[in-house]
Amino acid sequence: MKYLVTGTAGFIGFHVVQKLIERGEEVVGLDVINDYYDINLKFSRLEHHGIAKENIETGVLISSSKHPNYRFLKLDLIDKDSLMGLFERERFDVVINLAAQAGVRYSLTHPEVYVHSNITGFLNILEACRFYPVKHLVYASSSSVYGANEKMPFSTSDSVDHPISLYAASKKSNELMAHTYSHLFGIPTTGLRFFTVYGPWGRPDMALFLFTEAILKGEPIQVFNYGQMKRDFTYIDDIVEGILKVADRPASPNPNFDSQNPDPGSSKVPYKIYNIGNSSPVLLMDYIHAVEKGLGKEAKMDLLPLQPGDVPASHADVEDLVRDTGYKPATPIEEGVKAFTDWYLSYYKK
Repeated sequence: MKYLVTGTAGFIGFHVVQKLIERGEEVVGLDVINDYYDINLKFSRLEHHGIAKENIETGVLISSSKHPNYRFLKLDLIDKDSLMGLFERERFDVVINLAAQAGVRYSLTHPEVYVHSNITGFLNILEACRFYPVKHLVYASSSSVYGANEKMPFSTSDSVDHPISLYAASKKSNELMAHTYSHLFGIPTTGLRFFTVYGPWGRPDMALFLFTEAILKGEPIQVFNYGQMKRDFTYIDDIVEGILKVADRPASPNPNFDSQNPDPGSSKVPYKIYNIGNSSPVLLMDYIHAVEKGLGKEAKMDLLPLQPGDVPASHADVEDLVRDTGYKPATPIEEGVKAFTDWYLSYYKK
């Protein structure tokens, strides 16, 4: 099988490529390598897979020096002509689209970036899959689409018509666009609503990274909603397992779909939405205590109110993902956080 994985200089994409390489699949990775956060970390992820920084050139496929079945391309999804050329040459079997402008708070100050990357870029992916058909398109959505919903756990059968950030709105738009292309052109599409992902090689803008950095410096950490946040923290290895189980099982029409009472998470066309999380929400304070334990150092805390665009709690209903694929998240918080803090101390030589 030949896979295109976008966002491979990013956190989740990096780990997905690692697992596909280990499986012996043929993989092309793609990333624009933007400066939303430290690009040196992005280059380090690429280097880990045998892609040297000095060899990277926009629009040029580079072969890995470590893995003969892996190649990398620096490309912006907004460059439709180059993307179409790539699809025409490579004829991918499966596309896993993880490239996106991430971050809820950043969308409050840079809304245009989200339209550029998450909407126009995703449209170009859909167009490429239309003209150069694939067996399956799997793409990243987000738990943020649940927005103002308060019924727990969040279910893909729930309405998600009340996003509270442009990031969330852009991710819901991806689901709507994917359904349209599944309906019009028969492209099997599966959207994955990720719930707070953490682990080694994680994103510097995420809480775990920020907490670890501040605690080691002896600086106070910002604890929003006065520590009363709950998050469905999900370890990266469990997330990757779920992504690949889904990728191996192309979306199919729901034979029981009722057009009079439609289920938002499925369709009469080859379209499916899954939550992908741990399904065991953790209090933010307990998460912080796990970081303290991993570092052997106590945190100083600034207790702050809930931030605009944030939700106080998240909890994934993953029953259909478990039923359909056998997905089973198995990493306890203390174990996962310890894996991250060990990586952080090693990577930054603390």
